[in-house]
Amino acid sequence: MDQIKHFLKFNDLSVDIINDLFDRSKWIKDRYKNYKKYWPLEDRLLVMIFEKASTRTRLSFESGMRQLGGSAIYLNTRDSQLGRGEPVEDAAQVISRMCDVVMIRTFEQKTIEKFANNSRVSVINGLTNQYHPCQILADIFTFIEKKGSIKGKTVAWIGDSNNVCNTWLQAAELLDFTMHVSTPKGYEVELERAGLYNNECFEVFENPMDAVKGADIVTTDVWTSMGFETENNERIKDFLNWQVNADMMALAKKDALFMHCLPAHRGEEVSAEVIDGSQSVVWEEAENRLHVQKALLEYLLLGKRNDK
Repeated sequence: MDQIKHFLKFNDLSVDIINDLFDRSKWIKDRYKNYKKYWPLEDRLLVMIFEKASTRTRLSFESGMRQLGGSAIYLNTRDSQLGRGEPVEDAAQVISRMCDVVMIRTFEQKTIEKFANNSRVSVINGLTNQYHPCQILADIFTFIEKKGSIKGKTVAWIGDSNNVCNTWLQAAELLDFTMHVSTPKGYEVELERAGLYNNECFEVFENPMDAVKGADIVTTDVWTSMGFETENNERIKDFLNWQVNADMMALAKKDALFMHCLPAHRGEEVSAEVIDGSQSVVWEEAENRLHVQKALLEYLLLGKRNDK
């Protein structure tokens, strides 16, 4: 029996597999845009387990599974035995016997790792406090669509060293591009928490204006992620100088792209003129969650495909 493949963090997959996923994402997206039926996952079932609220994650996974001919079931931990104290290990044993693949959006990475260790089917990280691998798949695919290969490029991360930042750093280490990271003091990158082997893939800048100089992508996220709401007032004060605005974007390359995983708070981490401006690709990123996740589901369930 083949070893079960999981996607719990970005570097769970090899460079070759990641690049194959980008190729498949384009192929699947092109078919979808041309109204060509493609149902490789007919009669397959995805179970989606949510502990954290979601718009894009639920919609993209549920729509994607259906567009591939399969079906999806939504489970909220508040409405299941998981919310009443059933051990994650026990839930994994049961749930994985009744479906073909599981996606989990939760707080702690340890929770999804426990589930995967006891699952009979592949498990996908839909977001944890530590990582957001599906988002970065979509972001890099969006860059490839617009500009070509990301190898050797520079991505400027402005703001909190959160789950999205951690995953960008893993991608940089794997796909050979450079990260410029600027965070307020007290919010710096932690190598172990980021899941990095070393710090060679990124450079730290105290001044965010220096971090964006020459960047091909400028990206950020909300100042207060889910689960950190009690810190909101303090974070607003700490991050005041880390807003991505027109002055900051002017220091990046002229054709630099602005990215944000959404939802966004205009007037906080990004100004309206940037997120709604010509360099912003946030809506393309959001749409591409759908297509890269379809490629991921196909790979985890069927292995590498070579349809042309």
